[in-house]
Amino acid sequence: MPIRFAVLFVPTLLAAQGLEYVKANYTKYEHSIPMRDGVKLFTSIYVPKEPPPSNKEKTDKENYPIFLTRTPYSVAPYGIDKYKTDLGPDPKFARDGYIFVYQDVRGKWMSEGEFVNMTPHKAAKASAKDIDESTDTYDTVDWLIKNIANNNGRVGTYGISYPGFYTAAGMIDAHPAHVAASPQAPIVDWFTGDDFHRNGVLWLPHAFNFLASFGVPRPEPTNEGRGKRFDHKTPDGYEFFLSKMGPLANANERFLKNEVQFWTDMMKHETYDEFWQSRNLRPHLKSIKPAVLTVGGWYDAENIYGALQVYGNVEKQGFEKQNLLAFGPWVHGGWARSDGDRLGDIRFAAKTAEYYRDKIQYPFFTHHLKQKGEGKLSKAVMFETGTNQWRDFDAWPPKAVEKKALYFHPKGKLSWEAPTDGAGENYDEYLSDPSKPVPYMPTAYTGMLREYMTADQRFAASRPDVLVYVTDLLDGDVTLAGPLENELTVSTSSTDSDWVVKLIDVFPDDYPDNPEDAPPPAPAPGATAPPAPTKRNPATYVRMGGYQQLVRGEMFRGKFRNSFSKPEAFVPNRATPLKYVMNDVFHTFRRGHRIMIQVQSSWFPLADRNPQKFMNIREAKESDFVKATQRLHRSRAAVSRVVVGVLK
Repeated sequence: MPIRFAVLFVPTLLAAQGLEYVKANYTKYEHSIPMRDGVKLFTSIYVPKEPPPSNKEKTDKENYPIFLTRTPYSVAPYGIDKYKTDLGPDPKFARDGYIFVYQDVRGKWMSEGEFVNMTPHKAAKASAKDIDESTDTYDTVDWLIKNIANNNGRVGTYGISYPGFYTAAGMIDAHPAHVAASPQAPIVDWFTGDDFHRNGVLWLPHAFNFLASFGVPRPEPTNEGRGKRFDHKTPDGYEFFLSKMGPLANANERFLKNEVQFWTDMMKHETYDEFWQSRNLRPHLKSIKPAVLTVGGWYDAENIYGALQVYGNVEKQGFEKQNLLAFGPWVHGGWARSDGDRLGDIRFAAKTAEYYRDKIQYPFFTHHLKQKGEGKLSKAVMFETGTNQWRDFDAWPPKAVEKKALYFHPKGKLSWEAPTDGAGENYDEYLSDPSKPVPYMPTAYTGMLREYMTADQRFAASRPDVLVYVTDLLDGDVTLAGPLENELTVSTSSTDSDWVVKLIDVFPDDYPDNPEDAPPPAPAPGATAPPAPTKRNPATYVRMGGYQQLVRGEMFRGKFRNSFSKPEAFVPNRATPLKYVMNDVFHTFRRGHRIMIQVQSSWFPLADRNPQKFMNIREAKESDFVKATQRLHRSRAAVSRVVVGVLK
């Protein structure tokens, strides 16, 4: 039977949502929606209530669009008398009147079926048994349109992170009623760039901590969580992953006990084989019918790669409808859960998340789902860090960029000028010791601290196993836009190595401190009262003069330099080309600042340790880890440089 409810809706208040508001304005229903193969997916549906009689004469009748979110993280609370405290991607949508639908994906929580991480997409479907996330989304939309009364026949989907993957996968071969989709920080490939791996390097604490909880099996539908947050029994992540865990092979034996299947699977698939290739969504992002708004954060430590790849691959298809991109100075999901005005020590001088929600997300969905407003948005609405301003573009990367290269020179010099000497033996070197890897933050954490994306790199610059190159003071602003291409010539005394390249903005020595972090003023001469207290936390206080802000850092496992599927050993001490692309930036290095690049071979415990010996790292023993002398060659004959796009 169709769900019946009044077609009139006027909110009782216009403030932010909360439990009482949702209960007063929406009625909740729960259904198990059948898929084409007979599996039923548990779904919570919130529908608008009829307004008070006194408001009826002021209200025009209308049918309501449907907002659908599919998630592996639970649609809780369960029970028709238990309500969410917030609905939709933003409170304004609930006040406008929409039907909000939340669904447990196949095999999670109260839904039937088997859960498969990053469900492989099946391009060819011969029978009802050929299911994937596109078919589950299609079948859900079809059921909703046919069974919820007073819907207007238009469905929008959205989701952040893993739900962003379900949004991106669900817009492939979409139902005709599925008119708008917003994959936000979506996952597209867990080996090359999202979440668990970066260019073949395991993002250790992120993968381990997440899967230790999320990966616990769920043998049958349940409304109770099973996985618990892993207890490291220490706040020192450097020590935990280096000594208590040690080589990756110890993780199962000492902690997971082979009870987390996907971790076990990851350990069996060290290269980009069929296991990972089948989970690559990028080749399937075609036949897209809904309008698309892809959202990402410049400082998203998890899925900046996925957001850029979803937008870029949809764009390659010659998409006729809106294919939009929005990026701000946000951490993972920060556009939905914060003001977006700061990250760590860095301030952005505006509530950037509020701007996105009001000026981009709201008009996009309002236009496509309610057919209100012109919906005229630029192809790419991007926040420029450094100058802290929003910019509109008709393409991303911008068309008005000039490819230039920053070259490495002797004595730590970084310059736009190429080396003129032809001697191939010119190089800088350091000793990389896996027993003393370079930390990714000055203080050890058991998790992947999101603030590392903008963190001060002065602690790393002082280490002997980090090469530092820096320009002279800039005599004018330099704006970099788009991807960064590392074209290095390297060598190692062993047979494998990792390479980290970090692009850094060096602030002037007299750069002012953040006002809220400033030290308390000195007492006035002869004063008897102490100075007024400030918000300064002495434990975290950082002086901003000379600050070395990380703008972008990426890592590459050297053995994958020619193929992620067929790794190759290095010939010891032989100069070898190593090229890889870093995720996009949109950052202005201001006049009086300097551009710095740091190069190193470990980033711990953010990334797993390379034994620096050519082998299957997941099988390495402690005795396999060796020191190695790493060289970065920087001559005309063996050039090392970073190619950037400079906005004209």
